[in-house]
Amino acid sequence: MSRAVNKGINGELFRQIVETNENTPFYRLVGIKTAALAPGEAELVVEIGDQHTNPLGRVHGGLIASLADAAMGNAIRSLGARAVTIDCSISFLSSPPGGALLVGKGKVVKAGRNIMFAEATVYHQDTVVACAQGSFFKVGVAEF
Repeated sequence: MSRAVNKGINGELFRQIVETNENTPFYRLVGIKTAALAPGEAELVVEIGDQHTNPLGRVHGGLIASLADAAMGNAIRSLGARAVTIDCSISFLSSPPGGALLVGKGKVVKAGRNIMFAEATVYHQDTVVACAQGSFFKVGVAEF
């Protein structure tokens, strides 16, 4: 995958988010990578491998949900906020094939003083794999 693209956020914040994501143990474990960041938006990707399948040989829903949650959380981080997930709902709409590149696109819907709301869509090419909504509790601001 090519380098992450900055689509208009503060350069230092962009660098901090990308670097933190590259060094986050869970993201490294499952292969989540940052593709792009814009104000209130994030695009993350993961390439499906055998390690991502469930006992039925299909992509595990937990990976898809993790990608959606990460996309929403990074959309919030792109605004300079630090927040934790307090609620997440996801609907699985299709099952991607093995070897697929999944793209999670997150977007902030409302940034309140303490609670932030976001949504994410996970795609395989032009096919929607899942849609998610989440609520996040603001625990601070980015320090850079």
